Amino acid sequence: MANYTVADIQALRERTGAGMLDVKKALDEADGDINKAVDILRVKGLKGVAKREGRSASEGLVIASISDVDGGQVGTLIELNSETDFVAKNEKFITLANDVLAAVAAAGAADAEAALAAPIEDTTVSAFIDAAAGTLGEKVVLRRVARVEAPVVTEYLHRTNKDLPAQVGVLVGSDAKAGEVARDIAMHIAAYSPLYLVRDEIPADVVENERRVAEETAKGEGKPEAALPKIVEGRLNGFFKENTLVDQAFAKDPKTTVGKVIENSGGEVSAFARFRVGA
Repeated sequence: MANYTVADIQALRERTGAGMLDVKKALDEADGDINKAVDILRVKGLKGVAKREGRSASEGLVIASISDVDGGQVGTLIELNSETDFVAKNEKFITLANDVLAAVAAAGAADAEAALAAPIEDTTVSAFIDAAAGTLGEKVVLRRVARVEAPVVTEYLHRTNKDLPAQVGVLVGSDAKAGEVARDIAMHIAAYSPLYLVRDEIPADVVENERRVAEETAKGEGKPEAALPKIVEGRLNGFFKENTLVDQAFAKDPKTTVGKVIENSGGEVSAFARFRVGA
């Protein structure tokens, strides 16, 4: 008997964009393990799988604040979700987001769990959101929180639809010299969505998994055994260039990299955070 449910099939289809038959075969091969099934679909080369992983149908907004602290600045970025874009652009929802952001920033919360427990108007952020949700008539969720502290923190909020609040938010932490190019870098991050600042930040298991997928894909393509090491390293390097900020081609000048832009500023970028609603 198959070790998965109809809900698992639907979840994997939404996560990868693959067809029903391909999803069922992958789950059968993975004995119901969704994460293994995702890798199986990637190895088979189904178009768009990697790009669609982790997508959500959530609506809402992102919002940020920056405050001065001893020795520099601290930025707080939150994603507040609603069920529909109709509520996302409602003034009551936007006011709620601002109130929640202020409470989260004041509490110094760096993740959603700490943020939900933060105090606000004689209650907690969690209870405050639940009460507001009753008024708005929709489920409202504080999905993510990020906190960036550095000598200089720069924010960038981007509207993907002029009729909606910002859907993409970025914070960049840097020193003063790199602060001069930080807004351009933040705009780049918004557009190119790097996952890591530098290669050393990538967990070893992630690198190993990418290496394994690259090798199995190359074998599936019938590449010569002797050529596999070079092919795998080339594809792994492509993964680094796509997902590591300093290795990405700079949006404003693709002939150089973000790392070179930072280096030429004479400063350094120490951290960044990026949220896109529902992604």
